[in-house]
Amino acid sequence: MKHSICSFVICLLVCTGSLASAQQANPKYDKKLADSLKADAYGMKMYYLVILKTGANTTENKTTTDSLFKGHMQNIGQLAKQGKLVVAGPMKKNDKNYRGIFILNSASMEEAAALLNTDPAIRHKLLDVEIYGWYGSAALPMYLPYHEKVEKNQ
Repeated sequence: MKHSICSFVICLLVCTGSLASAQQANPKYDKKLADSLKADAYGMKMYYLVILKTGANTTENKTTTDSLFKGHMQNIGQLAKQGKLVVAGPMKKNDKNYRGIFILNSASMEEAAALLNTDPAIRHKLLDVEIYGWYGSAALPMYLPYHEKVEKNQ
Protein backbone atom coordinates (compact mmCIF):
# COMPACT_ATOMS: atom_id res chain seq x y z
CA MET A 1 0.00 0.00 0.00
CA LYS A 2 2.80 2.41 0.96
CA HIS A 3 4.61 1.61 -2.30
CA SER A 4 1.53 2.41 -4.43
CA ILE A 5 1.04 5.77 -2.66
CA CYS A 6 4.68 6.67 -3.31
CA SER A 7 4.35 5.62 -6.94
CA PHE A 8 1.21 7.75 -7.28
CA VAL A 9 2.90 10.81 -5.74
CA ILE A 10 5.95 10.41 -8.02
CA CYS A 11 3.69 10.01 -11.05
CA LEU A 12 1.71 13.10 -10.05
CA LEU A 13 4.88 15.16 -9.66
CA VAL A 14 6.22 14.03 -13.04
CA CYS A 15 2.91 14.77 -14.78
CA THR A 16 2.60 18.19 -13.12
CA GLY A 17 6.16 19.04 -14.13
CA SER A 18 5.43 18.01 -17.72
CA LEU A 19 2.35 20.22 -17.87
CA ALA A 20 4.18 23.18 -16.38
CA SER A 21 6.99 22.90 -18.90
CA ALA A 22 4.48 22.57 -21.79
CA GLN A 23 3.35 26.18 -21.23
CA GLN A 24 6.21 28.36 -22.34
CA ALA A 25 6.43 32.11 -21.97
CA ASN A 26 6.08 34.02 -25.23
CA PRO A 27 9.32 35.94 -25.86
CA LYS A 28 7.36 38.54 -27.89
CA TYR A 29 4.86 39.20 -25.07
CA ASP A 30 4.24 42.93 -24.47
CA LYS A 31 2.63 43.33 -21.04
CA LYS A 32 1.86 47.02 -21.53
CA LEU A 33 0.07 46.33 -24.81
CA ALA A 34 -1.75 43.29 -23.41
CA ASP A 35 -2.93 45.29 -20.41
CA SER A 36 -4.07 48.21 -22.59
CA LEU A 37 -6.16 45.79 -24.68
CA LYS A 38 -7.47 43.98 -21.57
CA ALA A 39 -6.05 40.68 -22.83
CA ASP A 40 -6.12 37.55 -20.72
CA ALA A 41 -3.13 35.19 -20.44
CA TYR A 42 -3.96 33.79 -23.90
CA GLY A 43 -4.16 37.21 -25.57
CA MET A 44 -7.94 36.91 -25.82
CA LYS A 45 -10.97 38.74 -24.45
CA MET A 46 -14.75 38.73 -24.61
CA TYR A 47 -16.54 40.74 -27.29
CA TYR A 48 -20.18 40.80 -28.37
CA LEU A 49 -21.09 39.49 -31.80
CA VAL A 50 -24.24 41.07 -33.22
CA ILE A 51 -26.16 39.63 -36.13
CA LEU A 52 -28.27 42.27 -37.82
CA LYS A 53 -31.47 40.97 -39.40
CA THR A 54 -34.29 42.50 -41.41
CA GLY A 55 -36.52 44.16 -38.84
CA ALA A 56 -40.24 44.08 -38.30
CA ASN A 57 -40.77 47.66 -39.52
CA THR A 58 -41.49 47.50 -43.24
CA THR A 59 -43.92 50.44 -43.29
CA GLU A 60 -41.51 53.37 -43.44
CA ASN A 61 -41.53 55.44 -46.62
CA LYS A 62 -38.36 55.62 -48.74
CA THR A 63 -37.32 59.07 -47.50
CA THR A 64 -37.58 57.98 -43.86
CA THR A 65 -35.87 54.64 -44.55
CA ASP A 66 -33.01 56.39 -46.39
CA SER A 67 -32.60 58.83 -43.48
CA LEU A 68 -32.56 56.03 -40.89
CA PHE A 69 -29.95 54.05 -42.84
CA LYS A 70 -27.84 57.21 -43.28
CA GLY A 71 -27.98 57.56 -39.48
CA HIS A 72 -27.07 53.84 -39.20
CA MET A 73 -23.90 54.42 -41.24
CA GLN A 74 -23.00 57.56 -39.25
CA ASN A 75 -23.50 55.63 -36.01
CA ILE A 76 -21.18 52.88 -37.25
CA GLY A 77 -18.48 55.50 -37.84
CA GLN A 78 -19.03 57.08 -34.44
CA LEU A 79 -18.88 53.75 -32.56
CA ALA A 80 -15.71 52.80 -34.47
CA LYS A 81 -14.07 56.13 -33.51
CA GLN A 82 -14.96 55.44 -29.87
CA GLY A 83 -13.31 52.01 -30.10
CA LYS A 84 -16.62 50.31 -29.32
CA LEU A 85 -17.24 48.83 -32.78
CA VAL A 86 -14.31 46.80 -34.10
CA VAL A 87 -15.96 44.94 -36.99
CA ALA A 88 -18.95 45.87 -39.12
CA GLY A 89 -20.08 44.71 -42.50
CA PRO A 90 -23.00 43.56 -44.61
CA MET A 91 -23.77 39.97 -45.50
CA LYS A 92 -24.70 38.60 -48.91
CA LYS A 93 -28.39 38.00 -49.48
CA ASN A 94 -29.46 34.85 -47.63
CA ASP A 95 -32.57 32.89 -46.67
CA LYS A 96 -32.32 33.87 -42.98
CA ASN A 97 -32.74 37.62 -43.63
CA TYR A 98 -29.34 38.29 -42.03
CA ARG A 99 -28.18 41.72 -43.11
CA GLY A 100 -24.80 42.20 -41.42
CA ILE A 101 -22.61 41.76 -38.36
CA PHE A 102 -21.02 43.90 -35.70
CA ILE A 103 -18.38 42.92 -33.18
CA LEU A 104 -18.67 45.24 -30.20
CA ASN A 105 -15.86 45.94 -27.77
CA SER A 106 -17.95 46.31 -24.65
CA ALA A 107 -17.66 45.21 -21.04
CA SER A 108 -21.07 43.53 -20.81
CA MET A 109 -24.13 42.38 -22.70
CA GLU A 110 -25.99 45.36 -21.21
CA GLU A 111 -23.43 47.82 -22.55
CA ALA A 112 -23.60 46.13 -25.97
CA ALA A 113 -27.40 46.52 -25.97
CA ALA A 114 -27.07 50.20 -24.99
CA LEU A 115 -24.59 50.77 -27.84
CA LEU A 116 -27.00 49.15 -30.29
CA ASN A 117 -29.75 51.44 -29.08
CA THR A 118 -27.75 54.43 -30.43
CA ASP A 119 -28.44 53.15 -33.97
CA PRO A 120 -31.57 54.75 -35.50
CA ALA A 121 -32.21 51.81 -37.87
CA ILE A 122 -32.27 49.46 -34.86
CA ARG A 123 -34.34 51.80 -32.67
CA HIS A 124 -36.95 52.14 -35.45
CA LYS A 125 -36.99 48.35 -36.03
CA LEU A 126 -35.70 48.47 -39.60
CA LEU A 127 -33.05 46.12 -38.24
CA ASP A 128 -33.44 43.53 -35.49
CA VAL A 129 -30.45 42.11 -33.61
CA GLU A 130 -29.20 38.91 -32.03
CA ILE A 131 -26.33 39.37 -29.54
CA TYR A 132 -23.84 36.65 -28.52
CA GLY A 133 -20.74 36.67 -26.35
CA TRP A 134 -17.69 35.96 -28.53
CA TYR A 135 -14.17 35.18 -27.31
CA GLY A 136 -11.54 36.51 -29.71
CA SER A 137 -8.10 38.06 -29.97
CA ALA A 138 -7.68 41.12 -27.78
CA ALA A 139 -5.62 42.58 -30.64
CA LEU A 140 -8.64 42.70 -32.98
CA PRO A 141 -9.10 46.50 -32.64
CA MET A 142 -5.50 47.01 -33.77
CA TYR A 143 -6.49 46.60 -37.42
CA LEU A 144 -8.73 49.70 -37.40
CA PRO A 145 -5.98 52.31 -38.00
CA TYR A 146 -4.92 50.34 -41.07
CA HIS A 147 -8.41 50.39 -42.55
CA GLU A 148 -8.16 54.13 -43.19
CA LYS A 149 -4.99 53.46 -45.20
CA VAL A 150 -6.72 51.01 -47.55
CA GLU A 151 -10.11 52.77 -47.79
CA LYS A 152 -10.03 54.68 -51.09
CA ASN A 153 -13.57 56.12 -50.79
CA GLN A 154 -15.21 57.24 -47.57
